Amino acid sequence: MAKVTFVGSDGSETVCEGNDGMTLMEVAIKNSVNGIDADCGGACACATCHIYVREDWQAATGERTEMESDMLDFAFEVKDNSRLSCQIKMSDALDGLTVDVPEKQF
Repeated sequence: MAKVTFVGSDGSETVCEGNDGMTLMEVAIKNSVNGIDADCGGACACATCHIYVREDWQAATGERTEMESDMLDFAFEVKDNSRLSCQIKMSDALDGLTVDVPEKQF
């Protein structure tokens, strides 16, 4: 089980644990992380689970897919490190991951 920290736009931190194979979005929803709405339930059909992956974790979380990039077109304040949390699978390699939640979702 890997630990992940979600940092809200107000600086609040929510530390959660996720099992291998869960998506980061599922971990956020299971733990009621503020700012992760996940309106589509993880189908990569919206941008309401938008997060920012910190630079030191970008290699471990992988690259965006084309479909993910298309959905991010609907997100607010997209940055180079923007990802959809529904597209990041938890694993032991992500133990200690810290991500930032944008101020608002679409």
